[in-house]
Amino acid sequence: MRKTQKFRFRKIFPLTLKLSLTRPRPLKAYSFVPFSPLAMLDPTILIIGGIVLGIAIIERILERWGAIDLVDQFAKVMRFILPVTFYSALIYFFATFIF
Repeated sequence: MRKTQKFRFRKIFPLTLKLSLTRPRPLKAYSFVPFSPLAMLDPTILIIGGIVLGIAIIERILERWGAIDLVDQFAKVMRFILPVTFYSALIYFFATFIF
């Protein structure tokens, strides 16, 4: 059988701390990671939102003028385009924004 050697903890890890020669400088750390509402000001998102908002305003103007048949056609098209545009913009936003 082999003998087991014992080492004292203080012999391996001395408690005396070596002082460094340089003084520690105060460190100011800034984090750019938190979510910022200004990230929504992406030009692509703004353009897509402006186009959708413009079409909605045109639809309301046509409704006031009494062109109900054109408003109905706009409503049929927008029923498909609005969800596709919204989810596409959402995927684009999360794909390009770094968290």
